[in-house]
This record gives sequence, structure tokens and C-alpha cells, in this order.
Amino acid sequence: MLKVKFYTKENCSLCDDAEALLSLFKYDYPHEIEMRDIYTNEDWLVEYQLLIPVIEVNGKQLNCEEINYDAVEEFLKEQSEKIGD
Repeated sequence: MLKVKFYTKENCSLCDDAEALLSLFKYDYPHEIEMRDIYTNEDWLVEYQLLIPVIEVNGKQLNCEEINYDAVEEFLKEQSEKIGD
């Protein structure tokens, strides 16, 4: 099962959309999501303030500019294949 770190904040419609995309692929690419509110950690706030939402798996990331249906599916597929090796 993939471990997804999801960098987010409250009242973020892009974050809501990205979370919904992740849920669409839960069956095909089983994963658990660790929600990380960037306002609870100064380092996360500095690093991700202008990039959220950010989806991270195995140290690889997709940020707000890269997140769409096809990109999330391909990203989860690639990361799932890596843990299958």
C-alpha cells in the first residue's frame, strides 16, 4: 500500500479537488493519506505555501501546477510499480 503525504491547508478548493482525485484511484492504487496542514509546521509553510496542494509518495512530488486526473493516475501507477519490485 502506498503512503501518500498530502500537503494542504483549510479552505483550499484546489486541495479539495486533489483529495477527490486521490480518492478516485483508491481502489486501483491502494494508498493511505497522511494529511499535512502546512500551517502546523513552519518548514512546511515555508516550502509549500505557494505550491499546495502537494502529493508526495516515496519522496517524489506533484504540486498544484501538475495535479490533474491523468497526472495523478500516472503518478500513483509509477509509485505502485516501484513498491511492487
